[in-house]
Amino acid sequence: MGNVRPNYIKVLGESLLKAYKDKFTGDFEVNKRLVEEYTNVKSKRVRNRVAGYITSKINRERRNKNKMYSEDEVYA
Repeated sequence: MGNVRPNYIKVLGESLLKAYKDKFTGDFEVNKRLVEEYTNVKSKRVRNRVAGYITSKINRERRNKNKMYSEDEVYA
């Protein structure tokens, strides 16, 4: 089972990823500081949830990318 996040967390996370894709990493602590820098979110809880969403999305994309490459090697 995955995390169910409110729409406003996803929308904010997606807009940050679209604008600053190269800045965000797979590290939650780094992403937390970047969310604080790029937004005016006052709530620590919302900031952490957005940073967590971004972190999991980046890590998921990396896993899928690596999985695709390993499947290509098997079939080659």
